[in-house]
Amino acid sequence: MSEKSPLDKMLLLLFVVLLLHITPIVLLIIATVDSSWWNMNDNSTDLWFFHQYLKNSWIRHDLPYENADGDWIRAVQGLMILSVVFCLSSFVAFICQLFTLHKGGRFYITGILQLLACICVLCAASIYVGYFQPLMEVGVPGYSYILAWVSFPLTLFSGAIYCFLRKKE
Repeated sequence: MSEKSPLDKMLLLLFVVLLLHITPIVLLIIATVDSSWWNMNDNSTDLWFFHQYLKNSWIRHDLPYENADGDWIRAVQGLMILSVVFCLSSFVAFICQLFTLHKGGRFYITGILQLLACICVLCAASIYVGYFQPLMEVGVPGYSYILAWVSFPLTLFSGAIYCFLRKKE
Protein backbone atom coordinates (compact mmCIF):
# COMPACT_ATOMS: atom_id res chain seq x y z
CA MET A 1 0.00 0.00 0.00
CA SER A 2 1.38 3.41 -0.93
CA GLU A 3 1.79 6.11 1.65
CA LYS A 4 0.45 9.59 0.95
CA SER A 5 2.97 12.31 0.33
CA PRO A 6 3.05 15.43 2.54
CA LEU A 7 1.68 17.47 -0.36
CA ASP A 8 -1.33 15.15 -0.66
CA LYS A 9 -1.97 15.44 3.08
CA MET A 10 -1.77 19.25 2.93
CA LEU A 11 -4.15 19.39 -0.04
CA LEU A 12 -6.59 17.13 1.79
CA LEU A 13 -6.36 19.33 4.89
CA LEU A 14 -6.91 22.46 2.77
CA PHE A 15 -9.95 20.86 1.15
CA VAL A 16 -11.43 19.92 4.54
CA VAL A 17 -10.82 23.42 5.92
CA LEU A 18 -12.42 25.02 2.86
CA LEU A 19 -15.39 22.68 3.10
CA LEU A 20 -15.73 23.45 6.81
CA HIS A 21 -15.76 27.14 5.96
CA ILE A 22 -18.03 27.11 2.90
CA THR A 23 -20.72 24.97 4.56
CA PRO A 24 -21.63 27.59 7.23
CA ILE A 25 -21.61 30.33 4.58
CA VAL A 26 -24.20 28.44 2.54
CA LEU A 27 -26.27 27.57 5.63
CA LEU A 28 -26.26 31.18 6.86
CA ILE A 29 -27.28 32.58 3.47
CA ILE A 30 -30.14 30.09 3.20
CA ALA A 31 -31.24 30.76 6.79
CA THR A 32 -31.20 34.51 6.22
CA VAL A 33 -33.09 34.70 2.93
CA ASP A 34 -35.38 31.67 2.96
CA SER A 35 -38.96 31.69 4.22
CA SER A 36 -39.27 29.14 6.98
CA TRP A 37 -38.23 30.32 10.43
CA TRP A 38 -41.50 29.47 12.16
CA ASN A 39 -44.44 27.36 10.91
CA MET A 40 -47.98 27.43 12.32
CA ASN A 41 -50.78 25.44 10.62
CA ASP A 42 -51.25 27.28 7.29
CA ASN A 43 -48.92 30.13 8.17
CA SER A 44 -45.20 30.59 7.99
CA THR A 45 -42.93 33.41 9.04
CA ASP A 46 -39.36 34.32 8.28
CA LEU A 47 -37.12 37.27 9.01
CA TRP A 48 -38.73 39.46 6.40
CA PHE A 49 -42.39 38.48 5.81
CA PHE A 50 -45.40 36.59 7.13
CA HIS A 51 -46.76 33.97 4.68
CA GLN A 52 -50.36 32.77 4.74
CA TYR A 53 -51.82 29.89 2.73
CA LEU A 54 -55.25 30.91 1.40
CA LYS A 55 -57.23 29.52 -1.52
CA ASN A 56 -54.46 27.21 -2.74
CA SER A 57 -51.77 29.90 -2.87
CA TRP A 58 -49.32 31.58 -0.55
CA ILE A 59 -49.92 35.24 0.22
CA ARG A 60 -47.05 37.32 1.56
CA HIS A 61 -47.74 40.02 4.17
CA ASP A 62 -45.54 42.40 6.09
CA LEU A 63 -44.64 41.14 9.51
CA PRO A 64 -47.56 41.87 11.89
CA TYR A 65 -45.21 42.80 14.74
CA GLU A 66 -42.90 44.98 12.68
CA ASN A 67 -44.55 48.29 13.60
CA ALA A 68 -45.61 47.86 17.23
CA ASP A 69 -42.83 45.92 18.91
CA GLY A 70 -40.52 45.22 16.01
CA ASP A 71 -37.13 46.12 17.41
CA TRP A 72 -36.42 42.46 18.13
CA ILE A 73 -37.01 41.39 14.50
CA ARG A 74 -34.79 44.19 13.19
CA ALA A 75 -32.11 43.04 15.62
CA VAL A 76 -32.43 39.45 14.34
CA GLN A 77 -32.33 40.64 10.72
CA GLY A 78 -29.25 42.76 11.35
CA LEU A 79 -27.44 40.04 13.28
CA MET A 80 -28.10 37.43 10.60
CA ILE A 81 -26.85 39.78 7.89
CA LEU A 82 -23.78 40.54 10.01
CA SER A 83 -23.13 36.82 10.48
CA VAL A 84 -23.15 36.32 6.71
CA VAL A 85 -20.87 39.34 6.20
CA PHE A 86 -18.43 38.17 8.90
CA CYS A 87 -18.40 34.63 7.53
CA LEU A 88 -17.75 35.83 3.97
CA SER A 89 -15.10 38.27 5.22
CA SER A 90 -13.48 35.43 7.12
CA PHE A 91 -13.33 33.36 3.94
CA VAL A 92 -11.71 36.23 2.01
CA ALA A 93 -9.26 36.78 4.87
CA PHE A 94 -8.40 33.07 4.85
CA ILE A 95 -7.64 33.13 1.13
CA CYS A 96 -5.54 36.28 1.53
CA GLN A 97 -3.68 34.90 4.55
CA LEU A 98 -3.11 31.62 2.75
CA PHE A 99 -0.93 33.43 0.22
CA THR A 100 0.58 36.21 2.37
CA LEU A 101 1.11 34.68 5.81
CA HIS A 102 4.65 33.65 6.66
CA LYS A 103 5.49 30.03 7.41
CA GLY A 104 4.40 29.04 10.92
CA GLY A 105 1.95 31.96 11.22
CA ARG A 106 -1.55 31.48 12.55
CA PHE A 107 -4.81 32.50 10.92
CA TYR A 108 -5.93 34.81 13.74
CA ILE A 109 -7.82 37.34 11.61
CA THR A 110 -9.76 34.55 9.90
CA GLY A 111 -10.55 32.92 13.22
CA ILE A 112 -11.69 36.14 14.88
CA LEU A 113 -14.00 37.01 11.98
CA GLN A 114 -15.44 33.50 12.05
CA LEU A 115 -16.01 33.71 15.81
CA LEU A 116 -17.77 37.06 15.33
CA ALA A 117 -20.08 35.36 12.82
CA CYS A 118 -20.68 32.66 15.43
CA ILE A 119 -21.63 35.22 18.08
CA CYS A 120 -23.98 37.03 15.68
CA VAL A 121 -25.87 33.89 14.68
CA LEU A 122 -26.09 32.79 18.32
CA CYS A 123 -27.58 36.12 19.37
CA ALA A 124 -29.98 36.24 16.41
CA ALA A 125 -31.34 32.73 16.95
CA SER A 126 -31.60 33.30 20.71
CA ILE A 127 -33.56 36.53 20.27
CA TYR A 128 -35.85 34.81 17.78
CA VAL A 129 -36.58 31.84 20.04
CA GLY A 130 -37.08 34.23 22.97
CA TYR A 131 -39.88 35.96 21.10
CA PHE A 132 -41.51 32.80 19.81
CA GLN A 133 -41.31 30.87 23.09
CA PRO A 134 -45.02 31.52 23.90
CA LEU A 135 -45.99 30.25 20.44
CA MET A 136 -44.21 26.90 20.84
CA GLU A 137 -47.54 25.14 21.45
CA VAL A 138 -49.10 26.34 18.18
CA GLY A 139 -46.11 26.15 15.88
CA VAL A 140 -42.81 24.52 15.15
CA PRO A 141 -39.44 25.90 14.10
CA GLY A 142 -38.86 25.90 10.37
CA TYR A 143 -35.82 24.58 8.56
CA SER A 144 -34.24 28.02 8.16
CA TYR A 145 -34.25 28.45 11.92
CA ILE A 146 -32.71 24.99 12.33
CA LEU A 147 -30.06 25.82 9.70
CA ALA A 148 -29.15 28.92 11.70
CA TRP A 149 -28.63 26.78 14.81
CA VAL A 150 -26.64 24.20 12.83
CA SER A 151 -24.36 26.94 11.47
CA PHE A 152 -23.62 28.12 15.03
CA PRO A 153 -21.44 25.14 16.07
CA LEU A 154 -19.89 24.97 12.60
CA THR A 155 -18.75 28.60 12.77
CA LEU A 156 -17.60 28.12 16.36
CA PHE A 157 -15.58 25.03 15.46
CA SER A 158 -14.05 26.54 12.32
CA GLY A 159 -13.22 29.78 14.15
CA ALA A 160 -11.42 27.80 16.85
CA ILE A 161 -9.65 25.71 14.21
CA TYR A 162 -8.41 28.84 12.43
CA CYS A 163 -6.99 30.26 15.66
CA PHE A 164 -4.84 27.13 16.12
CA LEU A 165 -4.09 26.39 12.48
CA ARG A 166 -0.53 27.16 11.37
CA LYS A 167 0.61 27.75 7.82
CA LYS A 168 3.02 25.14 6.55
CA GLU A 169 4.83 24.94 3.24
